[in-house]
Amino acid sequence: MLKRLADLSRKLLSFGREPDLPALPSEEVEALQLTFKSRYHSFKLLLAANTRILEVMADIERALRGNEPFSMSFVQTACASTSVNVFRMIKDMENIAPGRYDALRERFTAIQREIDALLAQKKEITEKRLVIPLAALTSDMVDSAGGKMANLGDVKNRLHMNVPPGFVITAAAHEMFMNENGLQKEIDRLFQVAGSDMDRNLDLVSSQIRQLIISAEVPEPIYLAVVSAYQEIRQECGGEDVRMAVRSSAYGEDAENSSFAGQYRSELNVSFSQFFYYYKQVMASKYSVQAIAYKLNRGFRDEDIAMCVGCLAMVEAIAGGVIYTRNPLDRRDDNIFINATWGLPKAVVDGDVLCDLFVVSRDDDLTIVAREVREKDFQIICYEGEGCIRTETDAGTSTQPSLTDGQIRDLADLAIRIEQYYETPQDIEWAVSAEDGRIYILQSRPLQQMDLMVPGEELDLRRFESSLVSEGGINASPGVASGYIFKVAKKVDILQFPEGAVLVVEQALPTWAPLVARAAAVISEQGGFAGHLANVAREFGIPALFGVAGAMAKVQNGDLVTVAADLGRVYLGSIAPLLEWKRPETRLMAGSPVYQILHEVSRHIIPLN
Repeated sequence: MLKRLADLSRKLLSFGREPDLPALPSEEVEALQLTFKSRYHSFKLLLAANTRILEVMADIERALRGNEPFSMSFVQTACASTSVNVFRMIKDMENIAPGRYDALRERFTAIQREIDALLAQKKEITEKRLVIPLAALTSDMVDSAGGKMANLGDVKNRLHMNVPPGFVITAAAHEMFMNENGLQKEIDRLFQVAGSDMDRNLDLVSSQIRQLIISAEVPEPIYLAVVSAYQEIRQECGGEDVRMAVRSSAYGEDAENSSFAGQYRSELNVSFSQFFYYYKQVMASKYSVQAIAYKLNRGFRDEDIAMCVGCLAMVEAIAGGVIYTRNPLDRRDDNIFINATWGLPKAVVDGDVLCDLFVVSRDDDLTIVAREVREKDFQIICYEGEGCIRTETDAGTSTQPSLTDGQIRDLADLAIRIEQYYETPQDIEWAVSAEDGRIYILQSRPLQQMDLMVPGEELDLRRFESSLVSEGGINASPGVASGYIFKVAKKVDILQFPEGAVLVVEQALPTWAPLVARAAAVISEQGGFAGHLANVAREFGIPALFGVAGAMAKVQNGDLVTVAADLGRVYLGSIAPLLEWKRPETRLMAGSPVYQILHEVSRHIIPLN
């Protein structure tokens, strides 16, 4: 295209410079002058359009590095701007040299058609069943059942491990629910109205959409299918009323590069009389503040995510937790890490309490190579009425290990088998039944690992002792970062959180996940490296230090600090030698649906240069 511009400029500059031509009548000279002015004006417009296209191309190439989040509106705007300016260039070229560039319009139309098809593409739902029993699920049904339940189907049906009986309300049911209540058009309108001010309007938009869903009616075909599936579970459980765990199993959730950890709602110990109320609550959680923020930061469109809902018979757990089949902070470490607490595993994944940690070797004897038994003051248990409660642990029990050595080895054995099946490290949620002592697998998803980074021997940490604010805690997400302290104690504080601040909280709750992408680092008084917030911090490459006793009192808002999560240290001020020891930027967008669309679109735009 640039070569064509050069040819056109030469022709324009040579226009009317033939010295041997006879003089023309004044009328023809005037007509030629008007033609020249018109063509010169078109040439200037052509150059301006070309400059704008080059700017858009640069924006696209910068976005494709994957380091900064961008939404589908960026892709659509880039395509629209390219289309308008290319069409303008074609018109200007036709005006400058009539008849010479006629083929460009046809080619432009063909390219535009291909780009429009890419922008409009949508995942088709081919499985029309509204409810599928867990006994019929496998991991290749992820598009209809969501990642969480599809993976759990493999654990139950192919690995034959203990999984509670259950079923999934499918993507087809989600589509029916939205269509029959006319919700999608209104949701699209609310997002469109929010536009570029989404950050400022996020709370309002979230509240409006969730209220629409909660107020909607469950279509009769879904109601009847769920009632039938529930009756089958009752029969399987001896004919008694069964309490249910009602959990999100959205498309994209529990995927290799995007866990959506803790972003959606799960309801535990639900009676069937309240089932559909909580079903709609889980459906509505697709539009919670943290879920919308996560989707925008990770490159998901609203239409990319169907909210399937997994329903499992409730396990009243005497102990529960999370297994990492390898060390998430050091890919060279192949030990098994078992995080455990009394009661339901919810306390571990929510970062609500400090939990026990047992590290198991992969040798034939499954040797327990390390154990950290912490004081577990609180536990989460099933309430007699409905739901769960946080209750104090008996004094004689709180300091005792939540697992026996035999249970630890049994869990390690299950973890190895699950990892071998999936051929990748796993993050596994489990529970020990208070009724029969069996271990139940409740969830298994890919585990993201990182490379361990430690400062070189030449970095003498004693130089910074005078600036040390805190030492100790759990490295939940490695790295070093500096920023100004901002303490968050309630949801309203989220609105005031400044970009690049160090987030300090009392509990490492999933509620704070929307702030992770904006934070330089995270410090929490409670929580461990197996919680949802730790998962999100690792995905975003944000240093996080949890279990820092008294953190809220040790620092004040506005303090400039350096957080070295790998070292378990917080320093006052900006410690330059430590900040040189930084991790590479995380490519948050790479592989996401929006990124893939931009990548495909760019193949039609970048070659225009």
